[in-house]
Amino acid sequence: MKAIWNGAIGFGLVNIPVKIYSATETTKLDLDMLDKSDFSNIRFKRVNENTGKEVKWENIVKGYLMDDKYIVLDEEDYEAASPEKTKILSIDQFVKEDEVDSVYFETPYYLEPQKNGESAYRLLLKALEETAMVGIGTFVLRDTEAIGMIRPYNDEILVLNRLRFDQEIRDYADLKIPARKAPKPAELKMAVSLIQQLSQEFDPTMYKDTYSDELLKIIKQKAKGKNVKARKTETAKEGKVIDLMAQLKASLNHSKSKSAS
Repeated sequence: MKAIWNGAIGFGLVNIPVKIYSATETTKLDLDMLDKSDFSNIRFKRVNENTGKEVKWENIVKGYLMDDKYIVLDEEDYEAASPEKTKILSIDQFVKEDEVDSVYFETPYYLEPQKNGESAYRLLLKALEETAMVGIGTFVLRDTEAIGMIRPYNDEILVLNRLRFDQEIRDYADLKIPARKAPKPAELKMAVSLIQQLSQEFDPTMYKDTYSDELLKIIKQKAKGKNVKARKTETAKEGKVIDLMAQLKASLNHSKSKSAS
């Protein structure tokens, strides 16, 4: 794995040197974009809009348009904006993990302690476990300020969850959400029964990216010259009145029969 950030966690007056690694990888099939006429690969180029010529990565800079003039930024400018946050993720507060709504969760990263930081790393990990708390702080990652939530994972490593800022969460006032009308007691009772019947401990290994597997099967069939026909699925019709009780009863019976088999 390649580290994407090299700095320290600020924990009180203790600094724990760490490196940050991405904790996830995509399972999506790597499909290429092709020209429909001859299946040639599509290439993207970074082109100077004035000359039409391609520009190499090392010759590309970033700038901010102000009063019709670009102000160009370099590495020193990014660091000068908040020098401490480019190197230190300072934990500002500790909170209960369940107080952080999942709508704020973005990307998980692994934290690896660096030389002379191992003891403090283990100390923070164990202290978070014992208190059932998580640490929240901000830092700068790839020229962008981010909120990080540090928590123990599998009792052996610290994980940093990047969180969204509150102003990034969109307002849902424009959506047509049903009024706060209480459901019928019988329907609610049956819905609760269905939930209880399907309740079990969360096991993430139960869920696989089967879509990519199925897509790969189709690719292999087409490679052998076989035709592929999509199965038709019924979609819910808009405006149709739903008999909730009948659907809930059928769901309960279906769930029971699956459990029995």
